[in-house]
Amino acid sequence: MKCDKLKQARDFEATYVPFISEEARPCFHLTPNIGWMNDPNGFSLYKGEYHLFYQYYPYDRIAGPMHWGHAKTRDFIRWERLPAALAPDQEYDKSGCWSGSALELPDGRHLLMYTGNKSYRREDGKVRQHQVQCLAFGDGVDYVKYEGNPVLSDGDVPENGSTMDFRDPKIWREGDSFYAVVGNRTPDGSGTILMYESPDALHWRFIGKLASCHNQYGRMWECPDFFNLDGKDVLFVSPQEMKPIGLEFHLGNGTVCLIGRYDRENVHLIREKVQAIDYGIDFYAPQTVLTEDGRRVMIGWMQNWETSQSKPEEGQFFGAMTVPRELRVVDGRLIQNPVRELEKYRGTRVSYSDVVVSDELNLSGIEGRVLDMTLTIRPWKAEAMYRYFWIKVASNGEDYTSIRFKPGTDTVRVDRTHSGFPHDILNVRDFQVHPDGGNLKLRIVMDRNSMELFLNDGEQAASFILYTPQEASSISFRAEGMAVIDVEKYDLMFEIRKTECFPGRRAPEGSTPTIV
Repeated sequence: MKCDKLKQARDFEATYVPFISEEARPCFHLTPNIGWMNDPNGFSLYKGEYHLFYQYYPYDRIAGPMHWGHAKTRDFIRWERLPAALAPDQEYDKSGCWSGSALELPDGRHLLMYTGNKSYRREDGKVRQHQVQCLAFGDGVDYVKYEGNPVLSDGDVPENGSTMDFRDPKIWREGDSFYAVVGNRTPDGSGTILMYESPDALHWRFIGKLASCHNQYGRMWECPDFFNLDGKDVLFVSPQEMKPIGLEFHLGNGTVCLIGRYDRENVHLIREKVQAIDYGIDFYAPQTVLTEDGRRVMIGWMQNWETSQSKPEEGQFFGAMTVPRELRVVDGRLIQNPVRELEKYRGTRVSYSDVVVSDELNLSGIEGRVLDMTLTIRPWKAEAMYRYFWIKVASNGEDYTSIRFKPGTDTVRVDRTHSGFPHDILNVRDFQVHPDGGNLKLRIVMDRNSMELFLNDGEQAASFILYTPQEASSISFRAEGMAVIDVEKYDLMFEIRKTECFPGRRAPEGSTPTIV
């Protein structure tokens, strides 16, 4: 039997979700059913379909006591909305069902592993959190919390570990055993990743610290994901309180990819390479899934905590996920590109070759807000290097987003100062790229209110939310000096589909969602 809080959330969804216009949403990026969305959770293959859960507060467009929202897909592009899966209704998770993961069990059940959060007030008046790891079992729609929850609690945290910062389990099965990595904090205030092992996913034992931060890359490490890829062992973490390191890591909440070799005997990742996962402004808490055909696919929250309060005044939901990305490790570096399934939605193709650019230039047919465009930039002559190259997208003259490449310093700057944000927030991002003699390849994927960049065949990716009016669809090119470009652009074509999984009551006349 469903608990009252979960039933309440599902009734709320059934009342209001069917009447949110699909035209108000992105075409192919997942958004919440209603209300607030943040971290992706439980990205998993279950009975031939890919399920994605997410941190969710249905009753408002700001974060509240976390539920788990739910959607599924067969091709990573078209998503089917499902009712909320979890609600904070037990003593151990009454302040929120926080981030976690999922997998299909040998007996056919879908297992969710999540962090239960309980806030309390200490004698000194300060509010603190108590975090534990919990399980729920289900059939792809309905989930029941395990009666033995929590399965990891205070006594399972190693000496000098924190029970206030103990969260975001990522579970997987290897042979006859289950493993999980969990984020934790050490006495020096920095992050560490704990590893646990279980014979049955119910009874766990601590086996070691996989990696520690030592205040080098941020502090608390959230949302770990650990997997093998192309012969390397890869650990993703999302650090809080990052300090800038050159143009690789920026201030605030960040994402870090550690590539190396797993020393199984000592339960330790030997680092060989450390890099950012995404170089944009809007990306956090990525999670991956291994597909049926052997690909490692990643998705992330396409927002960040620092800028998430700057949102349009109108709307019934907030937050989106990135386009899912296929991952590789090539020459010791993480490579990421949109899933190949996106190409099935390509429509009209427009292409140009060997176009010389100096003054601002528009090309017929190169425009739009839902598109997949690849651009290569190179010097007009080897001995005459251009000094800057600009691309303006989502432009109407007054509103626009600019992408600037400076070959002299091998840097890209994305500036969304004129991209429709209602407040003065972080809008400029610089990052180092790896061009070849002024040659740069740039793929731009846009979906109404977002732009994702993939540079040099996926060597780097950068994600940005844009609130420019939809009528702003012009794209232009300009160089200081002379450059030559090739352009290939596809419109992405999608039929507008009604939400099918929330049949039911019509919203009362003139009503809007309200907090319950």
